[in-house]
Amino acid sequence: MIPYGRQVIDRDDIAGVIKVLKSDWLTQGPKILALEQALAKYCGAKYAVVVNNGTAALHLAYLAAGLSEGEAITTPNTFVATSNMLLNIGIKPVFCDIRLDTYNIDESKIANLVNKKTKAIIPVHFAGHPCDLEAISKLAKKYKLKVIEDACHALGTEYGKSKIGSCQYSDMAVFSFHPVKSITTGEGGAILTNNKILYKKLLLLRSHGIYKDKLGHNIMVDLGYNYRLTDFQASLGLSQLKHLNSFINKRRQVVVWYKSILKNVTQIDLPREIKGTKSAWHLYVILVKNSKLRDKLFLYLKSKGIGVNFHYPAVYSHPYYKKLGYNNKLTNEDIYHNSCITLPCHPLLKKKEVEYIAKHIKIFFNNIK
Repeated sequence: MIPYGRQVIDRDDIAGVIKVLKSDWLTQGPKILALEQALAKYCGAKYAVVVNNGTAALHLAYLAAGLSEGEAITTPNTFVATSNMLLNIGIKPVFCDIRLDTYNIDESKIANLVNKKTKAIIPVHFAGHPCDLEAISKLAKKYKLKVIEDACHALGTEYGKSKIGSCQYSDMAVFSFHPVKSITTGEGGAILTNNKILYKKLLLLRSHGIYKDKLGHNIMVDLGYNYRLTDFQASLGLSQLKHLNSFINKRRQVVVWYKSILKNVTQIDLPREIKGTKSAWHLYVILVKNSKLRDKLFLYLKSKGIGVNFHYPAVYSHPYYKKLGYNNKLTNEDIYHNSCITLPCHPLLKKKEVEYIAKHIKIFFNNIK
């Protein structure tokens, strides 16, 4: 099976982890701060706080932003964690339709959803393609809303002259280090910000709402969580970060191969990269123009050992959200939901594998009567 995503672990990664395992610090040690400083420097932000997964990062970002009631506007084309963590803190997710070029939130439709209950906008950089942050930032300033970027797909993505995570247009940006992401710590995540108050709040909430006083006593001043990352995970992240640009370049080469080989397959739409941006290409998603053929193509490719996937069913289509009363009918999202297929895309994918995948896509459509 050719997997849709796969981590890349080398000897340096392993050696770094082993070194920490032999040290005095397995958790709450020096590698945590080292990874945070390296992430902040790479992205161009002032502060970074690493945590044990991307969902925890979202949770802490929402809490640090002071979200506790009202609504937040986000995209239905995302993993459920984005909206689940809003529900967790008492915020109602309001879903905005998407664009069919990047599959991101349609920033031109956000204003129509803003009301007195709206507290924040949560753009998701789906598949590594950046949202139009400048437009979202202007809208947020107009209505005095928080902007928290779900950048779990987008470490290494560039928007204009800055990297996603610089927080040039947002209050915070959240990353995930799951094995199929740009870099991995096994499980892991991070929140970046340029706001010192938010930074200190994030640090506090990450570790039970406790800080140490001058005598080393643990003093609890807020209701926090144990969302800490281990030092051996942080060591893996530090090593991986050194290879990030190489990983992204290899993903971008895979995309060039797909585009070249599939450009004349008229039955599908290929994903696009908007001018002035540079995607990290976490995912490579095609749209099947005849949605009635989507599932048949999916099953056919699976039968040929190709690890295709779905990213994602519309959040409001899940049974849990239907029970909550969500019955959205969003034009572009519903088109996407019914026609998307994720093709394999990762740094270890070979050209012959891309050719094999493309060959079977062509065979499928050539045999359709």
